[in-house]
Amino acid sequence: MTLPLFRDDAYLSTVEASVTGLREDGGILLDRTVFYATSGGQPGDTGHFERQDGSVIRIAATLTGETKDVIVHLPAEGQPMPAIGEPLVLHIDWKRRYRLMRMHTACHILSVVLPYPITGASVGEEESRVDFDLTDASADKAEVTERMMAIVSANHPVFTRWITDAELDANPGLVKSANVRPPRGLGQIRLVCIGEDGAVDTQPCGGTHVSETQEVGEIHISKVEKKGRENRRFRIRFGPMPG
Repeated sequence: MTLPLFRDDAYLSTVEASVTGLREDGGILLDRTVFYATSGGQPGDTGHFERQDGSVIRIAATLTGETKDVIVHLPAEGQPMPAIGEPLVLHIDWKRRYRLMRMHTACHILSVVLPYPITGASVGEEESRVDFDLTDASADKAEVTERMMAIVSANHPVFTRWITDAELDANPGLVKSANVRPPRGLGQIRLVCIGEDGAVDTQPCGGTHVSETQEVGEIHISKVEKKGRENRRFRIRFGPMPG
């Protein structure tokens, strides 16, 4: 079991940790980590581990193991392996992570502007996409962009809180995904909230996000695609809409 420090502090980019296990696939297990594991459409972190002699182990991917409590750090090809019990200083690629935090928050904002069931999502450094159960093909890119930017510019707080499985059962409308259920059985569900007391948006999510909407920066809908009779894909990119 790895303590996922990113769950409570997405801005923590470095920390000391100890090696607790080495897997046959080359994966490194730690007692705690700041490296986010691929999940919920958000890619896992990359970066490096610093050893006591100053040398580094470059990490090419971070994945979830057999359970959500197991976080596997996969070294790049040809990297040295640490010893079990060895202390390391972990460093995520912060520039990449911060872009993913901004993009993931943008996806939540899009789900506020388009309050329809989500059928798929993928967060990327340059472009993200969210698929909606939506029959109307006439969604206007400029209008959706304008409404998203109004939420960004309002600089709402973004924060997390926890509820019990029973509280989620009593509020099924919190779940926006049409085909992915929040992990159950742990006794509590992590919510990502936007706005005072979550007034703008509240939904289950295990990803990393910025702390206020203004940090997302300028974004726009670059494309709306028809992916079936009742499925529309909206692509989000950084920067202003092309003239």
